[in-house]
Amino acid sequence: MSRDGIYNSDIHSKGFVFDDKVTTVFSDMINRSVPGYGQTLQMVELISHQYAQPGTNLYDLGCSLGAATMALSRGSSGKDCKVTGVDNSPSMVKRCKETLKEESVKILCQDILETEIENGSVVVLNFVLQFVPKVKRLTLLKKICRGLKSGGVLILSEKIAFDDADENRRQAELHEAFKRAQGYSDLEISRKRTALENVLVPETLRVHHERLKRAGFSSSNAWFQCFNFSSIIAIK
Repeated sequence: MSRDGIYNSDIHSKGFVFDDKVTTVFSDMINRSVPGYGQTLQMVELISHQYAQPGTNLYDLGCSLGAATMALSRGSSGKDCKVTGVDNSPSMVKRCKETLKEESVKILCQDILETEIENGSVVVLNFVLQFVPKVKRLTLLKKICRGLKSGGVLILSEKIAFDDADENRRQAELHEAFKRAQGYSDLEISRKRTALENVLVPETLRVHHERLKRAGFSSSNAWFQCFNFSSIIAIK
């Protein structure tokens, strides 16, 4: 695993992008930047074991290097499910295909807004919706809900915001303290924050739950939160 040092000496001139440079260090970057990331992957496997229906399709939308894709595959083992990982970054997809060799797993280079969800029982959006333009988020969730069978689930993990400005600041400070503890310098943290501005747009849990209801899900509950990161399970 290559160590993330992207923001030691430079910054993406057009904001954060999932290019070759990010792909090379992505595994280290996300593990050192997202508190609880490893646990979300473990729970993707557990939840898919619980909710994957035999003979159905499972989707990892915005799959990057395929960590959640493989968690879906492991969790649904023995149920004759087909797993599809989708990402719009050619470099991510190339690396993902080189890594994943499972016959039951397909990786597509595609905009997730164009991905057809059919006969689905589990869909994962693992820290992905935050990168989708706000005006398109409901449309995406409605499409996912339509493509899920009754009893199917969406696992939605996101960086979140807070309605209270002071709480928002406190949680952001705790997140930055977490990154310092992982070895990032103040300069790296500041540069990445600038690069992600207007690229990663978080929303409150209240907004997420309201949107999931509007999209057609019968229930949604947050099963995990660490600082300003949370994961929701929504059931059709």
